[in-house]
Amino acid sequence: MGTEPLAIFLMGPTASGKTSLAMALCRALPCELISVDSALVYRGMDIGTAKPTPQEQAVAPHRLIDLLDPSQAYSAADFRRDALAAMAEISAAGRIPLLVGGTMLYFKALLEGLSPLPSADAGIRAQIEAEAARFGWEQLHRELADIDPVAAARIHPNDPQRLSRALEVFRISGKTLTELTQHKDDPLPYKVLQFAIAPKERSLLHRRIADRFRLMLEQGFEQEVRTLYQRGDLHPNLPSIRCVGYRQMWDYLNGVVGYDEMVERGIAATRQLAKRQLTWLRSWPDVHWLDTDNKEADLHLIEQVRRALNERQQ
Repeated sequence: MGTEPLAIFLMGPTASGKTSLAMALCRALPCELISVDSALVYRGMDIGTAKPTPQEQAVAPHRLIDLLDPSQAYSAADFRRDALAAMAEISAAGRIPLLVGGTMLYFKALLEGLSPLPSADAGIRAQIEAEAARFGWEQLHRELADIDPVAAARIHPNDPQRLSRALEVFRISGKTLTELTQHKDDPLPYKVLQFAIAPKERSLLHRRIADRFRLMLEQGFEQEVRTLYQRGDLHPNLPSIRCVGYRQMWDYLNGVVGYDEMVERGIAATRQLAKRQLTWLRSWPDVHWLDTDNKEADLHLIEQVRRALNERQQ
């Protein structure tokens, strides 16, 4: 058997039941949770992200949540750095890192490594956004096509996040995104057990998504976003406000859409997110699938992890 420490990935689309399953695993085995979610890193964004409650976190503390103010950016490289540090601490304590979430790019970055891209520069990013407001993203896309035609062919003009990042990388480093992505970090130095959970029927997932979105509204999601909106320093192009649900509520508060349309758009956007997550997972290698609606899914997961632990101890 290999000598690498063990780690567990628990992946799945939004509203598939990852948190409750992860907590069951933590109660049964010496695991510690690491969140793999690009929305949970933001403070003050609790209801709309379905952030684990204080009661849940008291039972199973989650690392890598509430790291940043919503005005800040957090990249896959930032996540990889923070996750590797957390995993090393957990393994050194003789416990198993349990990475739970639905941000598939973060899982991929952790498994395969990333190219040595420069860290985000708030000043340059603000400059790019000001240029976009003045000249439009189409003009900035043409600029990218001049300096990095390969990246421009991959990035749609209506994808401001990736377009901005490609231009930012060039302005910081003087090298194109294409040049810098030819080399990657070392792969993850762990033996990883990978699990994915989802309902077998897409209609069941859609129902769970709609029910959860309406529950968030009952829990005060509108007021949560209104508090962010009233700060005055946040805007829809920030990664935090682009999070599913937040963008739709922001448009409602801005008077762009009515309440009922906001609800419809929020549910539809969450379904689209789940579809993208499932598309990632269908082509994911070495993943064991679990059924959300199988009441014994947690027992199956615990048994498979125990079996892997026993094999490594022999």
